[in-house]
Amino acid sequence: MAMSSSTADGEVMVEMNTTPLIDVMLVLLTLLIITLPIQTHAVKLDMPQAAPPNPNAVQSEPVTLTVDFDGTVLWNGTAVDRATMDAYLADAAKQDPQPEIHIDANRLAKYDAVARVLADAQRLGATHIGFTGIDQYN
Repeated sequence: MAMSSSTADGEVMVEMNTTPLIDVMLVLLTLLIITLPIQTHAVKLDMPQAAPPNPNAVQSEPVTLTVDFDGTVLWNGTAVDRATMDAYLADAAKQDPQPEIHIDANRLAKYDAVARVLADAQRLGATHIGFTGIDQYN
């Protein structure tokens, strides 16, 4: 509470009440102490180490795997069924170095069709898979 008293001259002496300020400082200090361990918590991840590229290795041409809006899969522009695609993916996975597989999914393609292609590629051992951002079918 603010206290005021008058002096012998009759002037009022007003002092600032610092109690609310100290209370706010204590609350802020308490919040800082409570949240500090949360901010310093870190998750340790063991990331895989990349092997240095072999300068003598011949780079193979990337494979374009297109998933059309109706679920049709095209291997480098040629329509293939699922069994043929599996054979091509198994052959690509056995090559050294593996070719890059660029998946170009039409924006109207169903998620299930694209997920099936990705699952097949992973199951057959293809490791260099990426998505292209080109949408030819606007």
